[in-house]
Amino acid sequence: RVDVHCTWVSQAVLDLIDIDKLPGEVPGGEIVREPGMGVFCDNAMDIVTGLWPKPNAAQKKKFVGSAMRELNKVGLVGMHDAGVLPRDIDLYEEMVKKDKEEWTVRVYAMVECPERNTFCPEAARKVDLEGGWLRVGSVKLFADGALGSWGSAMIDPYSDRPSTSGSLLVNASTLHSLALSWAKAKYQVNIHAIGDLANRHAIDSLAKALDDLEVCPYGIPPKMCQQISCRFRIEHAQIIHPDDQARMRELGIIPSIQPTHATSDMAYAEERLGKERIAKEAYRMRSMWDVGPPVLGSDFPVEPPNPFEGVYAAVTRKSPHTGIGPPGWEGGWYKEQEGLSVRQAFDGFTRGPAHAAFWEKKAGVIREGGFADWVVMDEDVLKIGEEEIRFLKVRETWVAGKKVYSRDGEDEPAVEKQTGAKEDL
Repeated sequence: RVDVHCTWVSQAVLDLIDIDKLPGEVPGGEIVREPGMGVFCDNAMDIVTGLWPKPNAAQKKKFVGSAMRELNKVGLVGMHDAGVLPRDIDLYEEMVKKDKEEWTVRVYAMVECPERNTFCPEAARKVDLEGGWLRVGSVKLFADGALGSWGSAMIDPYSDRPSTSGSLLVNASTLHSLALSWAKAKYQVNIHAIGDLANRHAIDSLAKALDDLEVCPYGIPPKMCQQISCRFRIEHAQIIHPDDQARMRELGIIPSIQPTHATSDMAYAEERLGKERIAKEAYRMRSMWDVGPPVLGSDFPVEPPNPFEGVYAAVTRKSPHTGIGPPGWEGGWYKEQEGLSVRQAFDGFTRGPAHAAFWEKKAGVIREGGFADWVVMDEDVLKIGEEEIRFLKVRETWVAGKKVYSRDGEDEPAVEKQTGAKEDL
């Protein structure tokens, strides 16, 4: 299981810290001591991550360029980078301006303060580079941990561990204050929330920000003006009490959903949450579609970045790696209740992210005045059988009128310019 909410370190790392002086409890985190030391979760991760070797700027640029080439291979022309430190935004901007051939993916970045869950306007800055290569105008906050490590904050205790209901990474009043401060600074607010308690606090915080900002004058419905002006988002929106699902619809808060989280978690989620919570609260897709448009994504590197695996998971509710559902759900885990149509799933990976990034007239569509970005496939993705979706391979990827990936020449360096192409059609 991977969720980037815990780190497991070796004895060599433990030797670098004085484990006898470790705190008994870490607010919003956990030091796992039994059956042995070595696992640090959520806020407790800070104890060891500060010891990690830090790559220099040249290494980071190499990593970014390599990652973008891999994303192009699976047909990605843009991404939402959910949590970028201010110093790395500077590096991104430098790469766009000086290393253009290495920068082959449009990036919509969310600022994450050097100290998580704080207000750092002096360190963060907005960026909107010409040509749509890099846009920074949003912030990432974190309400809770992950389901797999019992870290997501729940209203009621876990079914398979009744002694705990998870943990909040920040208290409700602080989350409210942060959401309002960032919104007043004209940033889109994105809150990571997995458990139903964390989602409730996130919705409370965004609702309060909408009220205090007074962005909905003259009786305009909050949903309409929120999705025009603010476009607040909840990242994951994974387990939401029915009452709070209704509030999300009323307010128009955008759910940012990862379909492969459902198919990765389906082997253990019912044991962890119980049948009733799964049936009414967890891994909503179809029933949340009218909130939207929702954002569908991968949460890479937690899950593979291949969007066709995500589309397959959203449509079939089966593992894109094996093509099967869990025992008793061979036809797809809650597919009849929550599975999307193929068209909805592709819209979720194209139009949805474009709208959430304020790029709906430029990205996610092929139209006059839009970005000259597209992928070439062997087949019509809307006409093949749903079981074939997970096997789809990209033939070519084009960004800004340039071919940045070709299956026939994978070892050749990008970039090839299309004769007569213009960056904006």
